[in-house]
Amino acid sequence: MAIRRKDSFLWGKAPAAPRQGEAIKIHKFELQDDIQKLRMEIDHVIHDPEQDEQNKAVVRNRRFLHGKKKFNMDPRKGVHYLVEHDLLEWRADSVAEFLYKEEGLSKTAIGDFLGERDEMHLEILKSFVGLHEFSDLNLVQALRQFLWSFRLPGEAQKIDRMMEAFATRYCDCNPGVFQSTDTCYILSFAVIMLNTSLHNPNVKDKPSQQRFVSMNRGINHGEDLSIELLTKLYTSIRSEPFKIPEDDGNDLTLTFFNPDREGWLLKMGGRVKTWKRRWFILTDSCLYYFKYTTDQDPVGIIPLENLSVRKSQDTSKPYCLELYNPKGQKIKACKTENKGRVVQGKHQSYKLSAASADERDRWIDSIRASVTKDPFYDLVSVRKRKIISNTYM
Repeated sequence: MAIRRKDSFLWGKAPAAPRQGEAIKIHKFELQDDIQKLRMEIDHVIHDPEQDEQNKAVVRNRRFLHGKKKFNMDPRKGVHYLVEHDLLEWRADSVAEFLYKEEGLSKTAIGDFLGERDEMHLEILKSFVGLHEFSDLNLVQALRQFLWSFRLPGEAQKIDRMMEAFATRYCDCNPGVFQSTDTCYILSFAVIMLNTSLHNPNVKDKPSQQRFVSMNRGINHGEDLSIELLTKLYTSIRSEPFKIPEDDGNDLTLTFFNPDREGWLLKMGGRVKTWKRRWFILTDSCLYYFKYTTDQDPVGIIPLENLSVRKSQDTSKPYCLELYNPKGQKIKACKTENKGRVVQGKHQSYKLSAASADERDRWIDSIRASVTKDPFYDLVSVRKRKIISNTYM
């Protein structure tokens, strides 16, 4: 800023040389005067009510968008950030409405958050399901609406809690359709499994309508559901498969719906022997791996046909497992390079590292069982045994 000075030459005579102390005082006074004027101008801008509100709104909007991005990467941290900045109330109904109505949230992240088992998350799940209106909808129509609002997680316990909440809500909205929530729960899983069997190209043995009816006999507390109802459900699924929300990729409707297992693992590189953290999804006898949980397309695909899995030793990582071909052949896998070109992998084996011995062992068990085990078999079997035992007590 230019400093004002009184120039005596303008008056046509030479100035008297001021003493140094007086000159400093003059400069100091003039500087203070300029600073005071600046303060007054700044105070006027800051205390303009309209401008102040606009600035607050901009900051609030930026924080809200940042919170949503954090939620998509880590749901718990995202919600904590929004609550901490007074952008979201830590009440079950408030959080549920945010998850149900807010645009731009990852459906995968919503599913992971809803599946947590602590008391507050269970209340949020109940409130979230309560926002769905299932009255006068058949079971397939209700499932289409429900499964569109999030991505069903891969862990059995989370699936169990969420489908239990769905069955309870559906029965509340449609009293008298089923004798209990257990019946609704079992039939819901039967419909989801039917969807996979009919529309997954890797499933060669497609169930007929007659088999679908037969496999659901006696689930209504020992009684059979009407053939008309089961036929209607079968026809609906055969005509149109379930859809997965867009943020999980259009092709994931059939591929990544209800995986056998998913989670973070470290993967040893093929050409460059370094460990990289990847998100793995095990389904349809294939291992898919991604850089992030929200990615639409996998970085690589490892078909498990003709492969074996075993524990492995590594000096740098204690909890390793190894995928290998017992015949010593190269593994037929593929990956996407940085420029988007898909190339065939050149691995003799794939070495992966888990966070603990227990996690490593569970991955090994899941990989060995993935070819023959239906992801819902155990959940449905437990519930069917419960109905049978109650029927004959």
